[in-house]
Amino acid sequence: MEKQWYVVNTYSGHENKVKEKLLMRAESMDMQDYIFRVIVPEQEEVETKDGVTRKKVKKMFPGYILVEMIMTDEAWYIVRNTPGVTGFIGSSGKGAKPTPLQPYEVDNILRNMGISRIDIDKELTPGTKVNIVGGPFTGMFGTVEEIDTDNQKIVLNVDLFGQETQVEVELSQIEKA
Repeated sequence: MEKQWYVVNTYSGHENKVKEKLLMRAESMDMQDYIFRVIVPEQEEVETKDGVTRKKVKKMFPGYILVEMIMTDEAWYIVRNTPGVTGFIGSSGKGAKPTPLQPYEVDNILRNMGISRIDIDKELTPGTKVNIVGGPFTGMFGTVEEIDTDNQKIVLNVDLFGQETQVEVELSQIEKA
């Protein structure tokens, strides 16, 4: 079983509280190997009102959070029974487990937030093979050389015309091979 992303419905306005509670429950019930990341999809918008420009963080999908998890009966139970959670999207109810998001759907949401589907700290190390899925090197494979977590960029060794060349790509432009 592999980890996948699921959409969880919450009470609107309680997304961040649910995120905290879910992460605390996963830790206290020793489920970190099944429940990985919980994200409230948000993006920064620039708003001008009365001649004053402000940056404002807006929720992309009010009332929803994304959970990266391995769908086991226990993990499913923990998420469903977290205070503030009203259910999973993609589940018909009656005990049916939900359908995960497709990788391209997750990529689109996370790219708009400026983050990657890959968990940098746990999944990427120098020497990891990756597939480039965006930018001028789309479709090529590379090996991780350096990781710049602050700027969300990666230096890869790529085979260009029979010669190994270092290229810099954004984290959102790669996936594990």
